[in-house]
Amino acid sequence: MNNVILGAAGFIGTNLAISLSKVESNRTLLVDKQFEYFETIKKLALPNTVYKISPLTVDCDFDVLVMNQDVVYHLLSTTVPTTSNQHISEELNANVILSAKLFEACVRQGVKKVVFISSGGTVYGKESECPLDEKTATNPITSYGLQKVTIEKLLYLYNYMYGLDYRIIRLANPYGPYQRPNGVLGAVTTFTYKALKGEEIQVYGDGSVVRDFIYIDDAIRGIQKIVEGEDRHHTFNLGCGYGTSIKQVLETIERALNIELKVRYTEARKVDVPVNYLDIRRYETAYGSLNPLSLEDGVKKTAEFMKRFYKI
Repeated sequence: MNNVILGAAGFIGTNLAISLSKVESNRTLLVDKQFEYFETIKKLALPNTVYKISPLTVDCDFDVLVMNQDVVYHLLSTTVPTTSNQHISEELNANVILSAKLFEACVRQGVKKVVFISSGGTVYGKESECPLDEKTATNPITSYGLQKVTIEKLLYLYNYMYGLDYRIIRLANPYGPYQRPNGVLGAVTTFTYKALKGEEIQVYGDGSVVRDFIYIDDAIRGIQKIVEGEDRHHTFNLGCGYGTSIKQVLETIERALNIELKVRYTEARKVDVPVNYLDIRRYETAYGSLNPLSLEDGVKKTAEFMKRFYKI
């Protein structure tokens, strides 16, 4: 199988590339904006994996990138939820228009399937009751979520018009190895890193915000089953299927690492939905029980990786 991952050097892309490389019949092209981004993944010497640098902008020649590819993984995003409302028009152009041009190239080049990693945490908004299933209304309160929903609708349209096959994965909050602990994305990863370093942890609000956290290995395993499966559905939630508050995350990290945390609570943010966790019954009906790793065990595995990787 010929695969291309667009936005491959990030957290999900790195772990996905590792997983794909374990299948001897796979040939995977990793694409990102700068060669320096691949510094970490190239050290892994993954078999049957090649690298390509591309600007990945609206002017990009996507035909060249997707030519002779069976599966295209769309992991591209220029924004994150917390800042996406600051430059809405620019972000729509950089992500939505870019996606339309990518899908047009996929049609021209006869790509068999497009896989889009959407956001279970932002597409649904704040008005619906949890757990959120795939039929829940999508009313995002961030431009980030709006972009994801719009790209999902574009895939539906290109399938309707041209028969372009696709899978949409509304992923919860993944954490674990190779996620940057910089606090931009990934509370579990960032908190674990700061705990190991003895640094202060900043929490927005009172810690009552509830999220669905999934260890990256479970997320990648679920993504691969969805991509390889033939279920009639095109869109799947993927998470643990239950909610955990930020306070519970902190308590779990303290317990797992036996470290007393230094926590500072600050003003809550308007972009944070109070409660968000996913109904994963559609996935489990099609592909069996996910059996996700517990948060405590996930924290321990993440900490073990950090100690080796960052030499803490």
